[in-house]
Amino acid sequence: MSRILVDADACPVKDEIYRVALRHDAAVSVVSNARLRVPDHPLVSRIVVSAAFDAADDWIAEAAGPDAVVVTGDILLADRALKAGAVVLAPTGKPFTAASIGGAIATRAIMADLRVGAAGNRDAITGGPAPFAKADRSRFLQALDEALVRLARNR
Repeated sequence: MSRILVDADACPVKDEIYRVALRHDAAVSVVSNARLRVPDHPLVSRIVVSAAFDAADDWIAEAAGPDAVVVTGDILLADRALKAGAVVLAPTGKPFTAASIGGAIATRAIMADLRVGAAGNRDAITGGPAPFAKADRSRFLQALDEALVRLARNR
């Protein structure tokens, strides 16, 4: 059975995940540092980890494997999940792959350096991610559906 591991604390597509997972008969683990509402369904489980730094990421990385789709916007968690053999999707539907993760990690490091350098500079433009859009939700639904179909075919 395919599994979906959700880095849930800031995930904007949890409802979409439940809908697609139930259609594909895939188990869903919703992992967070706080108790979140999840559907009352045997395929959906709530995993509440400690408030320790990266506790949710550590749980997901250890549970990830070739039968799992990991949903996260965290680039470092995406890297760990890819190394475990999981399919990894951002909530925007963008897949993280072995070919793209190195560039994503490098960009993350550059942006962190820019933010540190801009600290205290009121005129600095450091930006942030683009707002989550309807097109992102649609792209995510399609990407998750395709990932689950691929996993089922490979079993």
